[in-house]
Order: sequence, then structure tokens, then C-alpha cells
Amino acid sequence: MEHPQREAKTFCRLCGGYCGLSYSFDAGDRITKVQGDRNNPLTRGYACVKGLTLHEAHSSDRRLLWPLKRTPTGDFERIALNQAYDEISQRLGAIIAARGGDAVGCFRGTQSYLNPVAYALQPAFLSAIGSRSFFSTMTIDQSAKWVTARRIGIWDAGLDPYELSDVLLLVGANPLVSLATANMAVQNPVKSIKDAKAAGKTLIVIDPRRSQTAEFADLHVQPIPGEDATLLAGMLRHILAAGWADGDFVRQYVAGLERLQAAVEPFTPHYVAQRTGVSAETLEAAARLFAEPYPDRRKRGFVTTGTGPSMGRHSNLSEHLVEAINIVCGRLARPGDPVVNPGVAMPRRPRRAGVVAPFREWESGWQDADGYGTLFGERMTATLPFSIGRNTPDGIHALIVDGGNPVNAIPESARVSAAFDRLDLLVCIEPFLNETALKADYILPPRMMLERNDITSPFLEVIFRAPYAQYAEAILPEPDGAELVDDWEVFWEFARRLGVPLALNGVSLDMERKPETEDLIALLLEGGQVDFATIRAAEGGQIFDVPPLHVEPGDGDARFDLAPPDIIEELQTLRAESAANAFDLRFAVRRMRDVMNTAHHHLPTLEKRLSDNPLWAHPDDLASRGIAPGDRVRIVSANGAIEARAEADATLRTGVVSMTHGWGGGMGANVNALTSLGARDPINAMPVMTGYGVRIEPLSANFNAGHQAGRVEC
Repeated sequence: MEHPQREAKTFCRLCGGYCGLSYSFDAGDRITKVQGDRNNPLTRGYACVKGLTLHEAHSSDRRLLWPLKRTPTGDFERIALNQAYDEISQRLGAIIAARGGDAVGCFRGTQSYLNPVAYALQPAFLSAIGSRSFFSTMTIDQSAKWVTARRIGIWDAGLDPYELSDVLLLVGANPLVSLATANMAVQNPVKSIKDAKAAGKTLIVIDPRRSQTAEFADLHVQPIPGEDATLLAGMLRHILAAGWADGDFVRQYVAGLERLQAAVEPFTPHYVAQRTGVSAETLEAAARLFAEPYPDRRKRGFVTTGTGPSMGRHSNLSEHLVEAINIVCGRLARPGDPVVNPGVAMPRRPRRAGVVAPFREWESGWQDADGYGTLFGERMTATLPFSIGRNTPDGIHALIVDGGNPVNAIPESARVSAAFDRLDLLVCIEPFLNETALKADYILPPRMMLERNDITSPFLEVIFRAPYAQYAEAILPEPDGAELVDDWEVFWEFARRLGVPLALNGVSLDMERKPETEDLIALLLEGGQVDFATIRAAEGGQIFDVPPLHVEPGDGDARFDLAPPDIIEELQTLRAESAANAFDLRFAVRRMRDVMNTAHHHLPTLEKRLSDNPLWAHPDDLASRGIAPGDRVRIVSANGAIEARAEADATLRTGVVSMTHGWGGGMGANVNALTSLGARDPINAMPVMTGYGVRIEPLSANFNAGHQAGRVEC
């Protein structure tokens, strides 16, 4: 057996799992083997198919290798990089001069989140030109968490530590696939969940599907999608009625409990069962398992959510009720608790057992023409299609998209697509012609992750259940003849040409001599607990020996606001709603382990595994409609229709169908064509993206025959 001539360690940057990878190369420097890095102290050899096929994206014949400019005929032509920078900067400058800084916006996609220098310089550029028009996937994904943090208040020390928890309650979350559930151990997820079970932790999963995570649950609750708020209100009612609240904690830190208790009183077990399809016995069992105190010590644990509740009806109410359950049960870190990850790359910060008071920035700060404000410095993504081209102070006329595909990701795809056509200037930092890039005036192809020096993001290190960081050098060369960019340098180049300064980590950058990526990483890490040189020297990642940190007593008198007027009003609205549904099925979105949102569907290994995103339904629901697995069907909602291949999935509850988001553009169907931007939440503009009514209609057998012969493109 031939031994590899070169081996290299790196890590995947497609999601927050940050899985360690090991590459082997032959004498010709060709990749011979890719596997999870068994020596990585955090991911311990785990890597999913997405990470194991990263190199296929680098070598894809669909990859863009040099900058492109749209011609008057609508085609693309190659343009020299510096010429592209010059032309784009001139157009940006003209738009700013005519309309002000807010007319230029940026959209941060998922792949920009895991690129720490670009993550920092994108908002720095907007600040430099005087723009508040910053959008990201967060406000179309789980912004209910942000709304709730601001509306109910923040416990500075965080939830009960995962390591000390007795019971974990997951609502609409599937960390074994997403690797992205707050406060959970998500690195090497299967081993982590098995370790948790072996340690005696109780797991409750609320999900309409018996997901990969639900397979490990001690209790799996399967509600009708879209009824999360109803179910959670019923759970909270039962917890309070049973006297399971942490009285001492509530008296010291909580305001409004009596008003909230009165508001959830109508959510009786009988009523909740009618609305959610969850029996009174199951509801009470879940509440008891989570909240009933132990006789001899404080019960510990937490409720946390995924995208299920955040994308459904009454998403902000659902998240508020989740945090209300955590708060009334006292499931928050206390003085003396260990902080399992004090941090590595970021400055050391004390954690205190106290409340950071509610702060409704969306009401007190800047607002757009429709009355929508900001959250943590970001505008709401679902407002973007309405702001594009508008001749008002909030109007967006130029947009820079980094590492995302908003034309696919934002609901009501047809409206979004038409809105992007109204932009005066669209620039995409993107390696492939996705739906958004196809509308761009300029496309700047980036170096992909195996071609750039990088570090696990200091901004996201809270996801690690240990003080961990990893540095990785580029392990693949750029393709011959390519003219690629680092994402961050696009913003530096624009700022230089526009004559505005940029700062990183409080330090002004040299705007005449372009810095090196490593210089910027080192600058990002200044003030951190472990210096960059030490992290860089730890090949393959390391859990660093930083001084232990424990939760300190709080020093303020702020309280959680459990019952603000708009929450009470929304509970009343929820209770008054009719449970009737004009459609006979509920539609739920789901994730595939094989793909990350809209990225990399076309890679050879993945195309062999899947060619589209089928409609999954319970076998009984298919049979009752005369539909066989593999048949083509039409899915109809109140807002649109799509076509897909039907497949059986007995893990779903009956009456529920499910598809994966992020498809379309020639591969599979874009489920956002079923949604609408017409009804958006008044705070964060969240539309309903899951849990709505649909019906399915069988199509002719010709569609099925076509699929069997080859991929049918929708």
C-alpha cells in the first residue's frame, strides 16, 4: 500500500460543527483520502458527508474562477479584478452621493458567518460609509431568539450548563443533523448524545417528526406543526398550576408572573390537545419530566429551540414561552457554577448571575418607512424586498451579498426575485452561479475554505463546550489562471477607493497597503486569552488550558419581564384563533445531512446520493391519496404551488408533509414559493415558513417515468 506523501489537517467551515478533517495527498499532490480527524480533541473523528466532500467544490467545473461583469445583453463577461473594484466603487460612490449611505446594503450569508475576518469587516465597511442597511440570514432564521432576549431580558450567566443538566428539552431542534442547537454539545453529535444518555440525562424532544435526535428521546412529543406556542402555553400553565416554579428565584428576579399565569390559564390540557394533536397525558408527562422538582436537590436543565418554532406561526411568542419556562423553573446558571468555555480568542469576560434589563431597540431606535426597526444592529431581512428601489430614506439601491443566496432564502420567491431586479447595483462574492448571483452586475469569486488561512471564529466560540480553537493553513493551491479574492479584501478595496477608513477590533487599518489575512486574524485576536501564535502552533486544534471561570453573584436589581402587553395580547389572539384549516395537511421544513442550505447540491458525491428534495409524507397519507413512493405530486398552499417527487416517511405524524429548504435553481423545488411576505411579524418581520396548510395532488405517471429515467428539474 502506497503511503501518502503529504498529510494536512484542517477543519470544515460549512456549519458550526467545525469538524476537524485530515487530508492525505500522493506524490503528485492529488488528494487520496479525506476523513474526520480522529486526533481532534473536540470532534473526535466525526465529519459528515458535507465536510468530506469540500474538495469537490474546489475542483467543480461549475466554479467561477475570475470576476464577471454583466453585459448590456444580460450575459456575463470576464473583467480584470482591479477594474471591477474601480467600476463598483465608482457606482457605489455615486449612489451614496445621491441617496446617502443607507442606500447601500450588505447581506451576510451563512458562509460569511464562518469567515471571521469578513464577518468583522462587512459591518465595519457599512459603518464607514454611514449605512445602517445590514441584513443577514439570522433575521430570516432564528431572530425570535433576539427578540426574546431584548423583550424578556437576558440572564448574563446563561442557561444551566449542559454538563450539569439533568433534563434537556428540545423544541423543533435536531442537533444530530444541524449541529447548531444553543447550549447543546454538538461536536461529534451522535457520540455526544450517547454520552449524555450514559451520564443519566433525560431527553425530551418536541418535533412532528421522529427525527434523528428524537430517536434518543426518553419522551417524544409529536405536535401538529405551527402549534408550538399553543403547546408551550399549555406546558407553562401546567407547570405553574402544579406549583413547580422556583419560588425563591421568581421572587428575586421576575416581574409579571401573575399576569402571564392568567394569560395562559385558558390553555387547558383539553384545549391544547384539540389544537396540537398532543394528548393531555403526554402534555402533562412532558411538563412533569422537565419541571417537577427533585426532593433532595435542585433539578437542572433547560429548554432550547431550533428553527422549527422560529419559522412557524407566532414565532416570537413561542420563544418567549420557552424562556418563560426556563425562568420560572429557575433553569439558569447560578453563582459558583463553572463556565465550561471561558473563551480562547476573545477577551475574558466575567459571567454574573443577574438580569440584563429588557431593551426594545426596535421601538426606541431607527425605523424604516414601514415602521420596522433593528435588532442587534441589523435590519430585518424580510423587509429587504420592500425596501429595494424605494425612494425613501430607507430605500436600498445597491446591495453586496457575501456568502449567501437571499433570492432563494427569503420567502415568497417570486416577489424577492422581482425586487432584486430593481437594484441599481448588485455585487455577489460567490463561487457559483446561484439564483442571486445570476442577477448580479458583478460577481467576485472568492478563495474557498481549503485555499485560505483561517481560524475558528472568535465571535462563535461560545458554541464549543470547552476552550477550543483551531487554526488551519491553506492546504490546496488556487486553480491555475484563477483570479480570486478573500471575502474581506472586497470591503477593504471598496473602502480604499471611496476614501473611508476601516477599523478592526478598535484598530484603524492601513488603507494604502493591503494587509495580509494572517495580520488581520492576529489583530482580531488581540486581547484574547490565548495569543494567535500559540493557537497557530497547535496543529489540528486544541482545548487550551485557560484559567477556570465561575459564575459570580450579580449586582443589579433588574428583573425579567414575563408579561409585556404585546405578549399578553398575542396570547389572547392565539387563544381566539380558529383551529380550522382550509387544507388537509400541514407542511413542515426539515434539514438534510447531505447539504447546507443552498450550497453544493451539484457536487458529484452528493448528486449520487440525492438529486432533489422530495416531499416526505407518512405512508398512510400517501396511500389514502392513491400516491405511490416515487410519484410526482403537486403541493399547493394558499400562496403558491410547487412540484416534487413523493416519498414515504413513517417518522412523520399523519397529516404532516415535509420538505427541505434551500433547493431550486434547476435542482429540486424551492419551498419558499409556497410562502408569503404578506403577513409578517410586527417586530422582526418574520413570515411563516413552516407549519402552514397544504394539499397534495398526484400528477400523471409520465412525471414519475421521467424521474426514473433521470433527474427531473423543477
